[in-house]
Amino acid sequence: MNGDWSAHAHQLFKEHDIKQVAYVPDAGLSKLIKSSLADNDIQTVPLTTEEEGIAVSAGAWLGGQKCAVLMQSSGVGNTINMIASLTTTCAFPLFMIVTMRGDYGESNPWQMPMGRAVQPVLEAVGVRCLRAETDEEAAEAIKAGLMMSFHGGEAVAVLIGQKLIGAKPFTGAHAGMQAEG
Repeated sequence: MNGDWSAHAHQLFKEHDIKQVAYVPDAGLSKLIKSSLADNDIQTVPLTTEEEGIAVSAGAWLGGQKCAVLMQSSGVGNTINMIASLTTTCAFPLFMIVTMRGDYGESNPWQMPMGRAVQPVLEAVGVRCLRAETDEEAAEAIKAGLMMSFHGGEAVAVLIGQKLIGAKPFTGAHAGMQAEG
């Protein structure tokens, strides 16, 4: 398979009848967000914080629709209580795509801690994590995750690695400085 993982993800959203996409803006997700915004069959819901996406997904399911939640790994920590309580208590399927920071090639030290914690923390609250580092792996993981979530009733996160989306250079005022100690 060639191509852009986000274009294939949008195609899979159509095939799996995703009617809502809740998202926090992120450069790694921008193509998927733009294609969802341009699609008249998908209602897009911009979020002010990531945990709102979990509530939107629960509401969509209660209203008879499927939702995909899109976020960057740095926001996953905001969702943990909402995921643990809502998916456990209400037993609804949850499908998320998470673009990773603090991963391969990262140079921003502020992204490292959550980058390391995303998968173990999500797994600790019952979310199945599928990692993807290539376009093909992303397409396969998104397809599998949609099936696992909406047919198997699982909470699933597809983690899109920085090998695929690229590492952003850290150019802040303190870039390159080492902590003294």
